[in-house]
Amino acid sequence: MNDQILLQPDNTAVRTALWRGLHVQIDDAPYVLEDEIGLQLIAPEEGWQERPDMKYTKRLRASIVARSRFIEDVIIRESEKGTHQYVILGSGLDTFAQRRQDIASKLQIFEIDQPETLAWKQKRLEETGYGLPKNLHFVPVDFEVSSWWNELIKAGFNSDKPAVIVCTGVTLYLTKEAIISTLKQIATLAPSSTLAMAFYLPIDLLEEEDQPMQEMAEKGAREAGTPFVSFFSPSEVLFLAQDACFDRTEIISTSDIRNLYFSDRTDGLTPASGEIFLLATTSFSV
Repeated sequence: MNDQILLQPDNTAVRTALWRGLHVQIDDAPYVLEDEIGLQLIAPEEGWQERPDMKYTKRLRASIVARSRFIEDVIIRESEKGTHQYVILGSGLDTFAQRRQDIASKLQIFEIDQPETLAWKQKRLEETGYGLPKNLHFVPVDFEVSSWWNELIKAGFNSDKPAVIVCTGVTLYLTKEAIISTLKQIATLAPSSTLAMAFYLPIDLLEEEDQPMQEMAEKGAREAGTPFVSFFSPSEVLFLAQDACFDRTEIISTSDIRNLYFSDRTDGLTPASGEIFLLATTSFSV
């Protein structure tokens, strides 16, 4: 009984997975991302689609599926170039390893997140028959008391070989100092490694339509005891990456994401304007 109480996934991870599942259920094809495995793991109560955080957040749902599609395109592209390590920092209920076995089977995948979320996920993967393949490594980290990098190395990550490391839904909750430290650590990865990291814009840089929702989200986060901490302009993100000594840096804006995945849609689905991506590469010279 105590195990049942302890094994609870992070609420944000659950909401994100439900959004991905809802996309397939109610948005028009072609789908930006087809992911109902997270929905299967969660097994929500009947009528979950009518929850306010599902029903009135269409643009956020679009952002989430586009985010997942973008980072998956990055790992697929880099794996074709010969990179065979994939690190998901703040993995939540990511299901790439289950959905894209054609690619995942060639990779060593390291999912880093809070111990409770990963323990719950492992239990549900086993209960639903997916299991935990040998190339999928769960790296539980209490970020307040231990180093994610040290735990990653203990899990078998090879720091001498290139990797793709992705980080979404995390920087919003970190101090600027913690983000700088994380970037500098990632910049020490082997040459030709790639980082895809999501950052969040200040409210005054959002499109007007998204500002009320952002205000509500910030209020809810404060009341839940997980306040949003860090927002950055694109130029500030580039400065942080360049200061961390990445070799090549690029900002992927909401406009870029819309052009990639939404330009031919006729249902009006489009992502919210609050999130941007840093795409950065470590030096090609040793």
